[in-house]
Amino acid sequence: MTEAAPVSREVIYCGVCTLPPEYCEYGGTTKKCQEWLEKKHPALYARIWSPEALTAATASLSVAALERAAKDAKKKAAKAEAAEQKHADKLANSMVTIKRIERNKRKYVTAVSGLEAFGLELKKVSKDFGKKFATGSSVTKTPSGGEEIVVQGDVSGEIEEFLLEKYKDIPEDNIELVEDKKKKASAS
Repeated sequence: MTEAAPVSREVIYCGVCTLPPEYCEYGGTTKKCQEWLEKKHPALYARIWSPEALTAATASLSVAALERAAKDAKKKAAKAEAAEQKHADKLANSMVTIKRIERNKRKYVTAVSGLEAFGLELKKVSKDFGKKFATGSSVTKTPSGGEEIVVQGDVSGEIEEFLLEKYKDIPEDNIELVEDKKKKASAS
């Protein structure tokens, strides 16, 4: 008795929502998913989203079901539009703060916070800072619950230039330089 070897199947996943393209409509980013699929896999796009495919898929639905589907699609599109607008507003209002903090005498550290709002991975950015400025760089938790990157040395100006050069998502107006002097403990 011979068993047939299992056949492997190649599954394509959407580059936007990470679902298989057949399920993108349930993800909430349908418009972006359609654009991605049309650009990357035109044949699959034609099979799923062409007018003929959509007509064939809705042909068996009743008039009431068609109306409900159209209403749901409109609602989903409005929701996705609102989410996209909210994300764009959040990015526009997010600030990257670069603080120069005095440690003792002439020693400084530079703290960079607010990068996570732009979708940057702090560990990776910290590593880039360490390599670029040949200094120690680490991700630390702030008392407010967020995270910031602490770089040894006074490199605040260079960090601003580096961020603008390497990470194009961050607008220049959203970067703020702050000088912070550590308060000396009063000896009474």
